[in-house]
Amino acid sequence: MKENKKIISEIIKDVKHDMTDEEILGILASSKISVNTEKEAKAKYTLGQKAADRIAKFAGSWAFIFCFIGVLAAWMIINIIAAAGAFDPYPFILLNLVLSCVAAIQAPLIMMSQNRQEEKDRRRAENDYKVNLKTEIMIEEIYKKTEHILQRQALLLKQLENIENRKDERPEKESVDKSSAE
Repeated sequence: MKENKKIISEIIKDVKHDMTDEEILGILASSKISVNTEKEAKAKYTLGQKAADRIAKFAGSWAFIFCFIGVLAAWMIINIIAAAGAFDPYPFILLNLVLSCVAAIQAPLIMMSQNRQEEKDRRRAENDYKVNLKTEIMIEEIYKKTEHILQRQALLLKQLENIENRKDERPEKESVDKSSAE
């Protein structure tokens, strides 16, 4: 437990310029690392939000551009060929109105979709931050445990060397004792 407090205090020092101590501790205490942030968010979307996302996705594609150019070309060709009986003669005033209405409706839908995408990105970044913070804590714990193991290993090696030195010294003393006795 003391190691965890020490690790957390070190991390708090590292990120102090970004957040207050309370915010960091709150994140760690209440953090649920979410793997499926997008799926969770999509489950909460209303029908209108889902429709706006689909429209924005289609409106930002080449398929939309080609379809729109086709509709515009067909509109103009039909009205030029029909000439006197055209429903929207040459300056294409009705076409301008339709284009203005499409732009007026499409812009807010795209903005709503972008706002949701920004929210998704913010949640994803927050989730990544939590994962990185927890990973940093775990790595720090592993590092300290490894250091402890290495210290214990060094101590054991010293003890083994001392035992070997004692064994090496005993036969010399015994041979010296035997030669002096003769």
